[in-house]
Amino acid sequence: MARFAIWLAWSLALLASSMTSAAIVEHSFNVEDVTVRKLCREQVITAVNESLPGPTIRVREGDTLVVHVFNKSPYDITIHWHGILQLLSGWADGPAYATQCPIRPGESYTYRFNITGQEGTLWWHAHVGWLRATVYGALIIHPKSGRSYPFPKPYKEIPILLGEWWNANVIDVENEGLAVGAAPNISDAYTINGKPGNLYPCSENDMYKLEVKRGKTYMLRIINAALNNQLFFKIANHSVTVVAIDAAYTDPYDTDLVVVAPGQTTDVLFKADQAVGSYYMAAHPYVTTPPTIEFDNTTTRGIVVYEGSTSASAPAVPTLPDFFDTPRAHQFYTNLTGLAGGPQWVPVPSHVDEHMFVTFGLAVERCPENATCLGPLDGRFSASMNNESFQLPNKTSMLEAFYRGERDGVYTTDFPDAPPVRFDYTNSSFNRDESLIYAPKSTKVRRLRFNSTVEIVLQNTAFLTVENHPIHIHGFNFHVLAQGFGNFDAVNDRQKFNLVNPQIRNTIAVPVGGWAVIRFQANNPGIWLVHCHLDVHLPVGMAMAFEVENGPTPSSTLPPPPSDLPKC
Repeated sequence: MARFAIWLAWSLALLASSMTSAAIVEHSFNVEDVTVRKLCREQVITAVNESLPGPTIRVREGDTLVVHVFNKSPYDITIHWHGILQLLSGWADGPAYATQCPIRPGESYTYRFNITGQEGTLWWHAHVGWLRATVYGALIIHPKSGRSYPFPKPYKEIPILLGEWWNANVIDVENEGLAVGAAPNISDAYTINGKPGNLYPCSENDMYKLEVKRGKTYMLRIINAALNNQLFFKIANHSVTVVAIDAAYTDPYDTDLVVVAPGQTTDVLFKADQAVGSYYMAAHPYVTTPPTIEFDNTTTRGIVVYEGSTSASAPAVPTLPDFFDTPRAHQFYTNLTGLAGGPQWVPVPSHVDEHMFVTFGLAVERCPENATCLGPLDGRFSASMNNESFQLPNKTSMLEAFYRGERDGVYTTDFPDAPPVRFDYTNSSFNRDESLIYAPKSTKVRRLRFNSTVEIVLQNTAFLTVENHPIHIHGFNFHVLAQGFGNFDAVNDRQKFNLVNPQIRNTIAVPVGGWAVIRFQANNPGIWLVHCHLDVHLPVGMAMAFEVENGPTPSSTLPPPPSDLPKC
């Protein structure tokens, strides 16, 4: 009897522990149009729960997240949980026509998925057109109860969401560009937590303010939610320590400058160790196109105010790098390494099953007959990967076609492992070569065996112009083995691979006129979009997808779709 009592007590304690270590976290998102006043004018935007940014979601590793989305806007909507692996829950990934049909105006849908093997800073955003300009927010994954960070616990944790603002309806901006095949209008401002700051008209009182106590250490969870620009970020007279990127811990890296590409997140420890006073934080773009191409060259500011500070002296101002300072940006990106052996660390797979060489860049689509086109070469602005310009279906989602085995007419599985023609990819003399620059529209995926290891050389091209492209892979994290400039050298550049403690990411800023090599294990069945996270490029084709086959067991097979999944 005593033995049974001991066993019962142990079982109850174990059950209580499992119940406290995982929870169901529930949110409601009301997506609707609201009127806000910024930059001296009123503007209608689409937002979640009438806020910009939208609500911050906080969960613990192991929790189940449930989000009820009510679409009260005039637009189709989906929500993508950027960086969430969605292990066997691909139905909740979000990109319209890739993993689900859109939630129509007046309809609703509930996303439900588990947070498995991840902790750190991620985010959520709309994945239909340019709606993510205003429909976005932070998604923060804390360690399980009883587990700690691999660094001293900060006094407070603060999301810092960097965004872009248009004095216009962003859907109209996108559609106007697509209608004539030209690049859409640039943004009018950048924002920190939805506020542009005092360098913009009528914005003296529309600036983010962070109050701190001297001697305390804060974690800033920096997210680049901008549509089309990488950003330099800095706090006057302060250094920070990078401790995580894309919800993966790093070896601590001390710096006074942070660079984030659209889609990326960077966690930094910021110690309030300067004299009591006030200090501006600021962000402006890191630009990799030629200076002749127009870009939003403004600066957003917030302010850090120490407790006890007075307004007697002007805030200190940070000196941001030149817009075109690629060496500074490259130094930051390449100095980051993964925290090998730390929480949620995944070693680099040593054996590679699938090798791919993927070129990507801008392209041109020929102007339709009797149409007016204002893009390059009198055509339409386009983009491609391996000379295939990706086009999403519109009758059903690719994931449903995969699940039902009915791919015909939805997508094909013949995405090429290499470009059709080898050439000097980063040589600008080819930037308008009409034998190379036209890319056919297609919906092609690359089929991968379950659990196979994939290594991809991501190679920028110089078509139309050179750029740094942030490439995001849905459903997977990947190791960044190396990155550099020019054309990838299969012999010499392999000597640079870091197979010990490479950084782990879900979005890689492939260097301007350069390359990056990534490696991941295809252990998640379903359809997973791969695309440039510049929204100026995704709608015109800089994307492809992976079809990862089901595994050999029920626990490695994509389950049926939810009964309330939106229909096309």
